[in-house]
Amino acid sequence: MRAIVAHAAKDIRIEERPEESPGPGEVKIRLATGGICGSDLHYYNHGGFGAVRLKEPMILGHEVSGVVEALGEGVTTLSRGQLVAVSPSRPCRTCRYCQQGLHNQCLNMRFYGSAMPFPHIQGAFRESLVADVLQCVPADGLTPGEAAMAEPLAVTLHATRRAGELLGKRVLITGCGPIGLLSILSARRAGAAEIVATDLSNFTLGMAKEAGADRVINTAEEPEALQPYTADKGSFDILYECSGAQAALASGIAALRPRGVIIQLGLGGDMSLPMMAITSKELELRGSFRFHEEFATGVELMRKGLIDVKPLITHTLPLSDAVKAFETAADRSKAMKAQIAFS
Repeated sequence: MRAIVAHAAKDIRIEERPEESPGPGEVKIRLATGGICGSDLHYYNHGGFGAVRLKEPMILGHEVSGVVEALGEGVTTLSRGQLVAVSPSRPCRTCRYCQQGLHNQCLNMRFYGSAMPFPHIQGAFRESLVADVLQCVPADGLTPGEAAMAEPLAVTLHATRRAGELLGKRVLITGCGPIGLLSILSARRAGAAEIVATDLSNFTLGMAKEAGADRVINTAEEPEALQPYTADKGSFDILYECSGAQAALASGIAALRPRGVIIQLGLGGDMSLPMMAITSKELELRGSFRFHEEFATGVELMRKGLIDVKPLITHTLPLSDAVKAFETAADRSKAMKAQIAFS
């Protein structure tokens, strides 16, 4: 089978890898679609992010869907030919955090396409994938592209749970990439009354407006546009910080009302914090990292038509054009979510 392998920054190759057979409790999946994530782009453009660096060749990818091709012993919940969304979250289920229900904080996590541990955890951008049946969520009625969006949607559903009560709340979202737009959809589904989104790109802001943001602001063209929201100690109840940029975080904090909540999703590296504002306004800073049980919830919401991710999928390219797909995904002037068709 063919797989997309990262060797270093700007060096990804389509290479042959041996196919595997499913063992007990496993299924073999013929991959259909894979979405290119921000972390994939970090590996492609920079060879990693923050302190995380590629130290050996690694198969990329963790946003995938496919068709069940073979069933391992004991698998009765899926059938051959069935479309499934494949969760990349593979916790050990035995460490102390798993035992507390914090599966996303697993001490022995095997998350597809991650260079955090060494040896690296190989990813899912391969024509054939053997996965645990527990990772596979039936996606009947969805397109393969929609099913592959379950992973980034789960990220924002987890963030929305971390945010707490959203019914009737005013929400600010900084950064309008795929996670920012999916945060708009998740926050609205949770009952947010007003959503304002900021970014530096008119293309992404236009898509944010289409996704349901009440107002969008290009902070490159209107750097002071958030200033009115800072009056009387701030206006917003919740900040979804999806950019990983210090300037966006600082401006968002200034616009939060006292006892507002900051949900940090963007992973751009360490940032300095305006601690005086956080302290004096009694703000809560909550990290949000990956997901677990929200993956199946995201698939269910899509299957019921309660969240529509199709408008976010702007490009689909064949596996043979993998490099072009990565270059397209990195162009924020024209691409939101670029996906690779494996079959």
